[in-house]
Amino acid sequence: MAKPGENDKIIVHTPKGCMFTHKLKSGKNKGKAVIKFEWKKGFGAKQTKHFSSAQKFVDSETLRLDAPYIPFQTGTLIKSGKLGTVIGSGEVNYVAPYAAKQYYTTAQSRPYDAQRGGMWFERMKADHKGEIIRGAKKKAGGK
Repeated sequence: MAKPGENDKIIVHTPKGCMFTHKLKSGKNKGKAVIKFEWKKGFGAKQTKHFSSAQKFVDSETLRLDAPYIPFQTGTLIKSGKLGTVIGSGEVNYVAPYAAKQYYTTAQSRPYDAQRGGMWFERMKADHKGEIIRGAKKKAGGK
């Protein structure tokens, strides 16, 4: 590989595409080298598919794993999460009118079930963060 300044272009090839430098001929940065990335055809679509799959996994797992931590009387609060969430959007929304009050102002345990109570997402995340991350990595094509 050539050293900077030996010629006008340095090219680095990777399995995912290439990176190269070139000099700008116009504008404010005239004569300065910039780096340009060119992805292999189809790489972006493939990665988008993997990331979308990972996001759907995280959203659905959050709903599933939150359920045992949510205060339960009729089940409406849990159902409001399923109704208020678009899987893959990156947002899990509990849309029951009292959801925020239950989340922020109630005790973190209940006499009928010590696991159920306020701040359910934070408590679920403390218990299941590792398994969610491992699953998302797998869905995203990582190791």
